[in-house]
Amino acid sequence: MTGADCVLGVDLGTSSVKAVLVDRDGRILGQGRAEYGFVSLHSLWAEQSSEAWLHAFTEAVRETLLRAGITAQNVKGMAVSAIGGGTGIPVDVGMQPIRPCLLWLDRRAKIESERVRQMISDEDLYAITGNGADSYFGFTKILWIKNHEPEVWSRINYFLPPNADIIYRLTGEIAVDHSQACNIGGVYDLGKRAWSEEMADILDIPPYFFPERLVGSQEIVGRLHKAGARMLGLMEGLPVCAGGVDAAVATLRAGVMREGQHAAMLSSSTCWGFIHASADRFPGLVSMPYVIDSETLTYSYGGSATSGSVVQWFRDNFADNERLVETLTSGGKRRVSAFDLLDEHASTIQPGSNGLMVLPYFMGERSPIWDVDARGTITGLTLNHTKSHLYRAMLESVAYALKNNIDYGSAAFRGLEDQLTVVGDVSKSDLWVEIITNVTGRPVRVLPHSGKAAYGAAVIAAYGIGMIDRQQMADWLSVQPAKVLTPDAAANAVYERSFDNFKRLYEHMKSYFPTATET
Repeated sequence: MTGADCVLGVDLGTSSVKAVLVDRDGRILGQGRAEYGFVSLHSLWAEQSSEAWLHAFTEAVRETLLRAGITAQNVKGMAVSAIGGGTGIPVDVGMQPIRPCLLWLDRRAKIESERVRQMISDEDLYAITGNGADSYFGFTKILWIKNHEPEVWSRINYFLPPNADIIYRLTGEIAVDHSQACNIGGVYDLGKRAWSEEMADILDIPPYFFPERLVGSQEIVGRLHKAGARMLGLMEGLPVCAGGVDAAVATLRAGVMREGQHAAMLSSSTCWGFIHASADRFPGLVSMPYVIDSETLTYSYGGSATSGSVVQWFRDNFADNERLVETLTSGGKRRVSAFDLLDEHASTIQPGSNGLMVLPYFMGERSPIWDVDARGTITGLTLNHTKSHLYRAMLESVAYALKNNIDYGSAAFRGLEDQLTVVGDVSKSDLWVEIITNVTGRPVRVLPHSGKAAYGAAVIAAYGIGMIDRQQMADWLSVQPAKVLTPDAAANAVYERSFDNFKRLYEHMKSYFPTATET
């Protein structure tokens, strides 16, 4: 067992919990992971329970401690990154969960979103909250619960965002960080950094549903109680910092600390965003207080609903041979993943996939089109196309959606730096990073697949407990080696034409999408 002091960062994502232990010098000592899925009772519905989160959280933390060979006494603090954009967990007066969380990608609240736009203009809503009315945001899903589940509604005491729910289960303390509060949407005043009683009154949502205690991401919310410590294998009394929305925490992990820097996190979904010190509103983007300097810095981002999930869908449904090879090599010295094989074959296909085009809108789409009815689309197929063409077109479609957000955001905020930093699962695919570089036409700085939002949470924990200062934070964020790719002019020219086709295809299809209902 090593005796190095360290901090624990944990990220509660859409499909798994990731944990990482980091020492005083910012080096990763060990990592753990526990996977889970979501429940989808109907098309475009997605729910997860508090119990599923806590079980996976416990598994990931215990695996991390085991892999790192660290004793509980050496862990000095913890912070929690988590998915945003959902209802969180509704709990009763005894703080027991009443129903699962409606996740950020749950799109059932279409009618509620339309009604909100009838109650208040987009201009006024953005002026107060910094965000719009869409079924992505938690407050529209909360209204869905009100309209469809009156028995649940009558029992609600609080809505706890995912990291707040986990922290309560482990410490007994109730608080919500500013990034999660704002990401609920319509009930938070971005300018005042406070819950909006005015909006709660307009929406007819009881303001007491939202915990009064609002905190910065680095603030210590509470300390592990005896049961929480026993559950995780850590020391009772361990300080637990609030953390924040995973997109912002991953952006911090990418080294984004000053105005104009920007980064993209590509995992199950894509979040691309930048930070700014102004009080500007950017209609069409999602905004929230940043996870450092939350009183003065704002994080604004565009998000695609499906990214890695589209690629995983392709693997699960069309890559039986590649998955078989992965299974057969999993016990050997050289494991070959199905994705590596798919990448290898797709790398032989020319940019543009021979005219094959995909819209990656498998769960509707967030920014910049905000279309709950959008659907996945494949067009341009010929008898000359192969599985590899289709796989490459899937990768390219995610890059086009990313570029769509970057172009939209850079038009709204003129101070963006040229270089784009990417973090997340995409870093494991050289082909995908190359495609992103050539599609965006920007130099792309790639961080290794090491911790992502979990590492960002560890940084927040170290800062929150006083283990590091701001300069040491910057040092931590640069300790992991990165590579920078520059775009190829010829490939970029091809992708510029294809990107125009990508946007035109959506414009042609959007009137059809609302009629494409499942039977």
